[in-house]
Amino acid sequence: MSDIARQTPIYVTAYTLTSALGVGNQAALRALQTGRGGLREVPLRAGGRTWLGLIDGAADAPVPAALAPYDCRAHRILGTALAQDGFATAVRRAAERYGAQRVACFVGTIASGLAELESRYVDYDPAHGDLGPDVRVRHTAHLASATEYCCRVLGIDGPAATISTACSSSAKVFASAYRHLQAGLCDAAVVAGIDCANEGFIYGFRSLGLLSEAPCRPWDKARDGISIGEAAGFALLERVLHETGPGAIAVTGFGESSDAYHMTAPHPEGAGARAAIELALQRAGLDADEIDYVNLHGSGTPSNDSAEDAAIATVFGDGCLCSSTKGWTGHTQGAAGITEAVISFLSIRAGLVPANLNAREIDPALRTPVVLETLQRPLKRVLSNSFGFGGNNCALVFEALA
Repeated sequence: MSDIARQTPIYVTAYTLTSALGVGNQAALRALQTGRGGLREVPLRAGGRTWLGLIDGAADAPVPAALAPYDCRAHRILGTALAQDGFATAVRRAAERYGAQRVACFVGTIASGLAELESRYVDYDPAHGDLGPDVRVRHTAHLASATEYCCRVLGIDGPAATISTACSSSAKVFASAYRHLQAGLCDAAVVAGIDCANEGFIYGFRSLGLLSEAPCRPWDKARDGISIGEAAGFALLERVLHETGPGAIAVTGFGESSDAYHMTAPHPEGAGARAAIELALQRAGLDADEIDYVNLHGSGTPSNDSAEDAAIATVFGDGCLCSSTKGWTGHTQGAAGITEAVISFLSIRAGLVPANLNAREIDPALRTPVVLETLQRPLKRVLSNSFGFGGNNCALVFEALA
């Protein structure tokens, strides 16, 4: 254990999620309360079937005319998500309070609008000689495009960056935002994540033997891979809490590590995951027994669940309620961190521990006490894990203020 000091909290003053559970926070909360998962079976163009967590209807409206070069499914979903739960209004108020140049933006993604470029290859006509007259790689498939689009829609002009560290991307945006806020480089920060289902993800994971043909079932004895999902989520972080009320939440700790054990497999004993969790707890000034619920990374692959289980068992023993919510939304890739952060916020607000959906028989080799049915339980402190390829790990601690 290092001697990292307890950090000063930063405050979550607005948040929203659009995913396979629905558009906006209320849709997600209703799904969690009623046990309605968002995965559905989909045939694949190259043959076979899988289960995906797709967003319905969120990509129907085009982007604003002034931002037409950015038009693609990913940015349409971003625009729809930004319009929910008063989020854009909260950001505008922050910009009025601090100045637009004092509001930062950090977006986590793996693919941004890559699906737009993929569609050009699918429709490629060799007789034409290229991918068409309007490929727009710079404004769609480029990783920076999602961040640029968010900044322009929200009218903010502070520090901005795209974080792309595989499946920990939109968890690590919280750490980047915290450092900028504490260094005085901004007074507020928008943190976000976006990824859409695309064939690069689908066939890439299938080629690695990591794509399940059934709804993913983390921690299950028969788990055999992930179900890919898509999501866009946002949170507004501020150094100063100007208003307090029910549901107010702070980010009190974060931990990051890179164990670099293998390009795609985690350290089998969960060394990197454990290091990230312990750093997050240290920064939050908490002992493990003060965490009420752990939102597991829980991807549903044999090696990932086993490694995370080793880390959780070492840090928490068998005394903390845990579950993976990827059985609800699918693995939303670069958006997984923000997806599970907002689910954690909703869980704190509603006093519930989401079920570890789809798991039927828990692997007896795993020790973590996962919850098979949604529980009503007051939650004060939640830890959320996000782990990515290359051993890139991030753990976050969220705490209710009232």
